[in-house]
Amino acid sequence: MPFSVTWHTLLDELDELGEGAELIMPLSHDRFHITDVQEYRVVVQYSDSDETRPLQRDQFETLYQRIQDTTGGFDLSRLPPDADPYPAVLSLHPRFEIDEDAGVITETDGTTATQLVDGEQETESSERTEPDGIDVYSDALLLVDALERHDATDLSQLDTPALVNLYTLLSDVQRNANEFRRDVADVLLDRLHHDQPVHGQYGSVQRTARRNRSLKDDDEVVAVLEDAGIDSERVMSVDREKVDEALDVTGLPESAVYDVDESEYVRKAEVDEEVKESRLQGLKDRLAASDEAETDELRQEIEELEDRIDDLTSFRTGREMQG
Repeated sequence: MPFSVTWHTLLDELDELGEGAELIMPLSHDRFHITDVQEYRVVVQYSDSDETRPLQRDQFETLYQRIQDTTGGFDLSRLPPDADPYPAVLSLHPRFEIDEDAGVITETDGTTATQLVDGEQETESSERTEPDGIDVYSDALLLVDALERHDATDLSQLDTPALVNLYTLLSDVQRNANEFRRDVADVLLDRLHHDQPVHGQYGSVQRTARRNRSLKDDDEVVAVLEDAGIDSERVMSVDREKVDEALDVTGLPESAVYDVDESEYVRKAEVDEEVKESRLQGLKDRLAASDEAETDELRQEIEELEDRIDDLTSFRTGREMQG
């Protein structure tokens, strides 16, 4: 499909926008709205200032081509400086959608969400939903709530019950996060190639190999070294350090005395702290700007989770149980 068709469809969508409709940029999470739609450009104004800026058609076309040329979506981190508004506007087209978790903008045939944040046109991706079967989600909500209610910057000033709660929640989050991390790594392992880092919004990972060595049976190790001219008394204890020294002077391969196996795993290669901070601030701003009823509902969900945990973990004396 030529870009001209895509462009005019986008202009039609922009013309249908309600007055005052706001969009949110996927990287900085700054907000802006459309002030004018013209044949060769779209004029936007940032919500926190009077500054206006024209977004040129040819830049939209460049972004369109980048999306067409990539598999799995165009990586938003590759956007040039100050290009953050372009994908947000393009997301209003019915065939383009931003996946902030993956940090990409993709073209799809299905129903797409937009970066609109105005009133009833709130994006589907911004709605808070609880994922089923993800234990770390509930624990993380409880931990966030606890951190909001207690000043954890000076732990020595917290009372003992508060510290116990924090420690318990931190332990649960760590355990469930590690289990979930292993599940994610198992799936990622099939999608990664050696020496080819894969980038996401918050960082990157790469596939690497870990070598594990374990000495073979003592008698077998001693027999192999004796055949190679090494006195068995030098390695009678089959000490790893002594065996390595013997290998250095014999030229024997390590496989002669070691069982060597390789396992592959995913390791963290890079963390983009600036993106994390930006995303975190965006989440804080979104929660602060959310409808009061929605915030109260979230608070109620957290309190209900705490009540269930209290019922399961509270200590009761024998007398209380009998009563």
